[in-house]
Formats: sequence, C-alpha cells, structure tokens
Amino acid sequence: AAIVIKLTLVGIDPLPFLTYRFLISSLLAVIFFISVKKAFLGFKSNLLAIALYGFLSTTFSLGALFFGLEQTTVLNLSLITLSLPLLTAWGGVHFLGEHITKREKLGTTIALAGALFTVIQPILDGGGAFGSFSGNLFIFFYLVGDVASSILLKKFLRKDISPSSLTHISFVIGFLTILPITLISYSPAQIISSVTNLSLPYHLGILYMAIFSGTIAYTIRAKGQKTIEIQEGGLFGYTTSLFSAPLAVFLLGEKVTPTFIIGGLIILTG
Repeated sequence: AAIVIKLTLVGIDPLPFLTYRFLISSLLAVIFFISVKKAFLGFKSNLLAIALYGFLSTTFSLGALFFGLEQTTVLNLSLITLSLPLLTAWGGVHFLGEHITKREKLGTTIALAGALFTVIQPILDGGGAFGSFSGNLFIFFYLVGDVASSILLKKFLRKDISPSSLTHISFVIGFLTILPITLISYSPAQIISSVTNLSLPYHLGILYMAIFSGTIAYTIRAKGQKTIEIQEGGLFGYTTSLFSAPLAVFLLGEKVTPTFIIGGLIILTG
C-alpha cells in the first residue's frame, strides 16, 4: 500500500485522494448495508464509540499516513512502523487487560526509542533525502491512531459486533468527516478537476487503495483479530517492512542512509 500511495500522490493531493477513496468505499458500504440483514446489530448501544473508531481508523490514521508519505520516504515509514507491534502490545496491556512481561516492556521501550530517533532524524541531520521531520511525525501519529482504533475494534469484536459491518461503517464515517475538511481546503470545482483530469494509472491506484487495501484488507484484519489477542495480531506488522523496504529501493529509488541503519539497529535490539 505504501508504494501505491507514494506513486499515486504524484498525480493527486492527499485530501482529494482520501475523499475519492472513501467515496468508493462508502458506495460499497451502502450496497453491503442494503443487502445484509442485521448489519447494524449492536450499533445502537455503541454509537458514539463506533463513530470514534471510524474517525480514528480512517480520517485520522490514514490522513496522517497520506500526509506523512507526501513528505517522507517509504523506507522511513517501514522503519518507524516496526514499532507498531510494540505499541499495540502496550495498548493491549493497558486497555484490554492482556499480559506482557518485564522483558517485553524493556524491549518495547528500546524499540520505541529507535522509532523516535528515526522521527527526529531530519533535525539531527539538518534535512535531506530521508524525509522531513513533519512527515516522520505524521507517520508516528498514524501509528498512534492505528493502535487506538485497534483497541476499540477489539472491544467491539468482544461484543460480537460484525467485523464486516465495522469495516464498512468506518469508511462511511471516514468519507463524512474528510469531505468537510477537503471542501474547506479546495473548491468543488478544484476537487472535480483533480479527479477528472487524472490519468488511468492514478485512478487504478485509488481503486486499489479503496477496494483491496481498504474494504477487503480491513475486513480480513477485523475477522482475524476477532479470534486472537491484539498484540498477537500486531506482530504481523513486522511483515510490512519486509515488503515495503525492498520495493522502496527498487521501485522508488530511495536510499538507505547511515541514520536509517542506526535507527533500525536500535529497533532490532528492542
């Protein structure tokens, strides 16, 4: 997904990109809610919490991810997100009553220090090709939002609320909350023009993010999270870098810097 986002952002700004993406996912959601009986089962008693989950998992998290990738590298993203499983484990302990050992707490602290070192790297180096401080900070906000939404998701799944329903409603909430922000930043004519003037590869990138990396991926994730602890699910976050880092080098031509290696070694130690 990071590679597709980075390539597609060449042709369209983050806010119109997200609005277009969430619109497609929302149309899929409407079809789902019309066709599935009892799709809203459990929503009424958890309405505000579900609205918060939808905002955190889409507008907040994905917004931060897109603005971050606009300003920093995929290599940087892959390194900072190595701390995601550890942040998820911490969240599972403090909000879901899951267990973590003293050794795991130490490892989490060290790995988080490595991630923060990576975030502030542009300040230490005075800028450069590795990305900007604000871009790195957006990526870190993305992780915080993702962990928070994962905790809420687990709470809903424990109440037997449908994983598919939660996924679809989150993208509807995403569209409804991102649209006013986009309309403040762009005129309707500018938004329409930015979409209609896109060439086919950029449309395909947005469709991929909306359907495959959006509705399908989030539904599968929610279904999987239903049967395991949140920190067990978080461990799969390590696989992100296995795919994104090599692709960033070979497809985007990004460079591995000494600071990148130092940050990676700190996180690896954790």
